[in-house]
Amino acid sequence: MTMLDERPATARSNSQSRRAMIDSQLRVSGVNAPDVLAAMNAVAREDFVPAAMKANAYLDRAIALDDGGAIPAPLVHGRVLVEAAVQAGEKVLVISASGYLAALVKELGAEVTLVKPADALDKKKSGPFSLILIDGAAEQLPAFVAASLAADGRVVTGTVTRGITRLAAGRKSADGVALLNLAEIGMPVITEFAAPKQWSF
Repeated sequence: MTMLDERPATARSNSQSRRAMIDSQLRVSGVNAPDVLAAMNAVAREDFVPAAMKANAYLDRAIALDDGGAIPAPLVHGRVLVEAAVQAGEKVLVISASGYLAALVKELGAEVTLVKPADALDKKKSGPFSLILIDGAAEQLPAFVAASLAADGRVVTGTVTRGITRLAAGRKSADGVALLNLAEIGMPVITEFAAPKQWSF
């Protein structure tokens, strides 16, 4: 059996690799929104991975980054964008180690602020935002997420519980942000958003 996704990217053009990603990873997994597919076809994923991994940029797996963190598999970004339903002109905060998700959101016409997870806890944000996207799995949402959202603002993120990562979404209310887990999906865990350790005896 031929595994198309494991052929070196140098054997095909980058545009062909993006098309293969769309056809063999996204469409077959239910990511069919035309605007999302167009954005993922337009943005060069290879520009957001380490130089040594450019030939593997379109494989269906996460890729570790040189300065820590990881870029999730393409399917994760496709699922996040479908759930987010990004609207042109809206203000979006993207928390991402790679910047690829932010580039996709910008391609969809939104006004994007990008913050790395390591900087997210202490960097001033230019909110309020109508949408916050967290590019990976968070064990606990930091308090600034709810504080940075506009009334009825949306959050799409990953969650992690006992090692299981899931796609989740929620909206801001008077009580904060309540997330609903939508589906299990493998994605990198954001260590900066770990829950405080509990003492046990």
